[in-house]
Amino acid sequence: MTDFMKLLQQAQEIKGKMEQMQEELRQKSVTGTSGGGMVTVDADGKGDVRKIRIDPSVVNAADVEMLEDLVLVAVAEAQRKAAELAKEEMGRLAGGLPFKLPF
Repeated sequence: MTDFMKLLQQAQEIKGKMEQMQEELRQKSVTGTSGGGMVTVDADGKGDVRKIRIDPSVVNAADVEMLEDLVLVAVAEAQRKAAELAKEEMGRLAGGLPFKLPF
């Protein structure tokens, strides 16, 4: 019974650490860019987009598709960076666990 109680206590500790890590990720920031910095996207560590900046010189009514592509690439880069950051944070959390997580 003692082992079960110890396991429950560890689960509660892990839950608390996970919640703390999620909050820390919300406070962190990553940036994705495209077009040599013509489009910049800021996101939090969870990948939620917070701000998009577009250089006015890239705005061309005759070529909206290019601008759409630049925005898409910058958003994807910011979200990729956020996913890498989250994976690193999870790795740190998993490093202290008595078992391996599947990621």
